Amino acid sequence: MKIVEYGKQHRDVVMLLHGGGLSWWNYKSEAELLCDRYHVVLPILDGHAESDEAFVSIEHNADRIISFINMEFGGSVFLIGGLSLGAQILLEILSKRTDICRYAVIESASVIPSPMTNALIEPAVSCSYHLIQKKWFAKMQFRSLHIRDDLFEAYYRDTSKISKASMIAFLKANTAYEPKAELKKCAARTRIVVGGKEQKKLLQSAELLHQLMPQSLLEIKKRMYHGEYSVNHPEQYVKDLLENAGQ
Repeated sequence: MKIVEYGKQHRDVVMLLHGGGLSWWNYKSEAELLCDRYHVVLPILDGHAESDEAFVSIEHNADRIISFINMEFGGSVFLIGGLSLGAQILLEILSKRTDICRYAVIESASVIPSPMTNALIEPAVSCSYHLIQKKWFAKMQFRSLHIRDDLFEAYYRDTSKISKASMIAFLKANTAYEPKAELKKCAARTRIVVGGKEQKKLLQSAELLHQLMPQSLLEIKKRMYHGEYSVNHPEQYVKDLLENAGQ
C-alpha cells in the first residue's frame, strides 16, 4: 500500500482516507497542521493515481488497510478519518474491527444505494473517459466539486491517471454501498459530518448512520457542499478533531 507520512517521530497515529477521484493531497493541509504532535498517515486508495493495486471493492480496500494497521501499528491507531469513498471504506473498517481506533470522523458518506445511478455509471464513464485528459473538461469537473483553486493541478494530474476500469469500479461501489449492522458495536468515539448543501441522500445517510451508531455525534455544516469541510477548511477540521479528541 502506498502512503504519504508526516510526523513519523510521534507515537499517536492519525490516518486520513481521501475521497474518490482525489488523492492523499485531500488531507495535505491537515497533515501539515497535525504533524507537530501526531504521526499522520495518508494512504492512497486502491485504483487512484500512484496506488499499487486496482480498485476491487470497498471491502477489499478496507481489508488491506486493516492488514496495514495490524502490521505497522500493532492493530490500532489513535484516529481514522475519511471523506466520501474514504468514509465508506472507514465504515467498513469499523464494522470489521470495532476497536481499531479511539476516534473516527465520517465525512459525507453515502450509505443509501442508488440503483439507477449505479446502472448508468459504466456507459457514462465509457462515453466520457477520453475527456479526462483534456484540461478544459477537468476544470469543468473541478468547479463542480467546490474544491479550492490551488488544488487544481494536483487534481488534474491525478484524475488523468485513473484507469477506466478502476473509475467505474469505485463509482459503482460508492453508489451501491450499505453499512453493516456490526457498526452498532463500534467502540470509537465517532463524529458524523455532512454539509448542509449536499444532496438530500447524503443528509439522509448521515441521519441513518447516526441512528445505527448510537454513541456517535452528528454535525451538519450548514453552508458547505460535499467535501468542503476537509478540503477547503483544514484549520476548522483540525480544530474540531483536536477538540473531539480532548487535545
